[in-house]
Amino acid sequence: MKPMSQMWHRARYLALRLIEDRSGLAAIEFAMIVPIMLVMFFGVVEFSSAVAVDRKVTLMARTLSDLTSQSASVGDADMTNFFAASVGIMTPYDSAPVKSTITELYIDPTTHAARVQWSKGSFPRGTSTIVTIPTDLAVGGTYVIFSEVSYLYTPAVGYLIAKAGITLSDVSYTRPRQSTCVFYGSDTACKTL
Repeated sequence: MKPMSQMWHRARYLALRLIEDRSGLAAIEFAMIVPIMLVMFFGVVEFSSAVAVDRKVTLMARTLSDLTSQSASVGDADMTNFFAASVGIMTPYDSAPVKSTITELYIDPTTHAARVQWSKGSFPRGTSTIVTIPTDLAVGGTYVIFSEVSYLYTPAVGYLIAKAGITLSDVSYTRPRQSTCVFYGSDTACKTL
């Protein structure tokens, strides 16, 4: 009977020592907190990169419409230069997933519908198709340069944001500055009221 009592006494003593021992507490806390901290760190990095790319997409859309609106007429070489200049904005990010289009819209004076005059880029719109624009821009008998940019942002880590990526996009509207409309080649002409 005595050996059994000593065994329970010893087990109780060891259990109390284990409960009172705090020597491994820091290691246990570290092991519990590190995964949470790593997720937070990579989440902030990915989110910050996505915000930076989204800002560059906005700048790219504005640049395309702005460069086009500064000309009285444009040709294929001008369009190539506009797209090349706007792609430079994406530095240091990869410019391969960029899709951009420049379109000139004519606002019909009676219906105030915006119709495509010409369109160039990754996804050109068909001539005379109607594009929905903000109502405050729908001034009859005027022209609007409309640029569209989309970018497939693929995260570096891919565990916090969808691995397939997120499509970031923006549009910009600018009125022609040098003339009533921007001519594209010899087959376009400005409509008059």
